Amino acid sequence: MASHRKSRPAGTRVAGIRTPALATAALTSVALLSQTANAAPSTDGNPSLEEVEKKVDDLYRQAESATEKYNAAKEKTSKQRKRVDTLLDDVAKRAQKLNEQRERLGSFAAAQYRTGAAAPDTATFLLADTPQDYFDQTQLMGRLTSRQKSEVDDYFSEQSATMKKRQEASESLQSLTESQNDLQTAKSTVQKKLSDARDLLSKLTAEEKARLAAIEKKKQEEAAQKAAELAKQQAAEQKAKEEAAQESSSSSDSGTSGSTSTDSSYSTKAEKALAFARAQIGKPYVWGATGPGSYDCSGLTQASWKAAGVSLPRTTYDQVNAGTTVSLADAQPGDLIFFYDDISHVGIYIGNGMMIHAPKPGAYVREESIYYGGESIIHSVVRPA
Repeated sequence: MASHRKSRPAGTRVAGIRTPALATAALTSVALLSQTANAAPSTDGNPSLEEVEKKVDDLYRQAESATEKYNAAKEKTSKQRKRVDTLLDDVAKRAQKLNEQRERLGSFAAAQYRTGAAAPDTATFLLADTPQDYFDQTQLMGRLTSRQKSEVDDYFSEQSATMKKRQEASESLQSLTESQNDLQTAKSTVQKKLSDARDLLSKLTAEEKARLAAIEKKKQEEAAQKAAELAKQQAAEQKAKEEAAQESSSSSDSGTSGSTSTDSSYSTKAEKALAFARAQIGKPYVWGATGPGSYDCSGLTQASWKAAGVSLPRTTYDQVNAGTTVSLADAQPGDLIFFYDDISHVGIYIGNGMMIHAPKPGAYVREESIYYGGESIIHSVVRPA
């Protein structure tokens, strides 16, 4: 499918963003608030509640984006480490083979010496550019059998191949080191953003936390109403499609049959993915986690579809391209719903405007309206199978 990925400018702030927060109900509600555009600045030198909310919101959004970068760096590092291990193992085996060949070549020289050729010189053999050079220098090449000459050629060929593998391993080690540095940078970024957000939240009074909880409740009610409207719209559109299909069934039996077969196949896989996702409800969000005890958002969707026999990439950035994009109105259970311009969050659609997702640190896998942060943050819908 055509790529629709958008740029990911650093520090982008989108109204209505949901972000990770602390475990208590009062504190986690901070992330669910939309930005108060006309909030009055503080006059006593301390930030207002709205200013704290905005800052926390921004920090957690940055942490969520950094988490996906961490996931990508971790996956890359893992692949590179496996490649380095394979290369080093190959080099070790080749070195052992070279040692065995060197010993045989030395025995050839010793044998020729016993028959009257020039005395073998171990130092000359070790310093010669090639086995051919050594045997030429000691005037033994003409006295070797064809089989022995072949082994000399094999040794030289193996030596050249081993040198190339050593260089390849060295370059791979350098790439691995760079990836490990990127991984550590992403990890530190996530930890710093979360720490800064917790520091801000710790300064809120009990009254301020209660106010945030009240706003959270109102937000949830609005999101539920929006989800109900979408469910009603989808039901009406589905009914219209079914009626149209019935009217044209006599003239398009074969086409309808193929479509029905495709829909049935997807529904079967989606049911397995959703059954897995529902079984994870209540497990904690942990950034970078892929189960089975905890998940981040893309870790949950990846594991859910894996249970249905479908392999998804690790990060939201790649999952958004791992299927067919459909409109929100055509979303079906099992589809992936992506959020924000930087595509840093994802949930699995369950129908009726609801999804299962791993929301944020301090929260747990749960069912929630896809409008939890407003319609504007919905990026796209992708059908992965």
